[in-house]
Amino acid sequence: MAATSSNMLPLGTIAPDFTLPDTVSGKHFSLRDLQGEQGSIVMFICNHCPYVLHVKQQLIAIAQQYAALGIATIAISSNDVELYPEDAPDKMRQLMAEWGNPFAAYLFDESQEVAKAYRAACTPDIYLFDADLTCVYRGRLDGSTPKNDLPVTGEDLRNALDSLLARQPISANQIPSIGCNIKWKVG
Repeated sequence: MAATSSNMLPLGTIAPDFTLPDTVSGKHFSLRDLQGEQGSIVMFICNHCPYVLHVKQQLIAIAQQYAALGIATIAISSNDVELYPEDAPDKMRQLMAEWGNPFAAYLFDESQEVAKAYRAACTPDIYLFDADLTCVYRGRLDGSTPKNDLPVTGEDLRNALDSLLARQPISANQIPSIGCNIKWKVG
């Protein structure tokens, strides 16, 4: 498992729009269809990444807790499913059933154009946008990784979410996420 850091989309960037298929419902959704009244988490994940699996309970807990506060959590997988069939849409749907369908959607970015628009590099790669879809946070969930024995708390993302909801400034001192690289198509 090669560790890759996120590219850190510039703060203040307006979220790139998209329309992608949701692997759970089978419907196509745009960002505007899914965005939360108070803000939106857009995160790039995949089924098999040990970094994602390491933090899954916090991803689920945050999605559920903050949904009640007007924050939508939108998960996207952009991996090449030819080389990584465990990340295919049918497996994505199965994983969400196992996780209890905690997200507004688990979208499949087959062309990988959405990942490129967000400058996503790893899984998990996490972005927080305010109600106007302006990037206010991008970075790690917290300092825990599969190998460092730190507890998974979601502290970094939770702090950003709490500041956003309290209409308080969010520190620009944000630490990149780290995880498996997105499995880009070759050629």
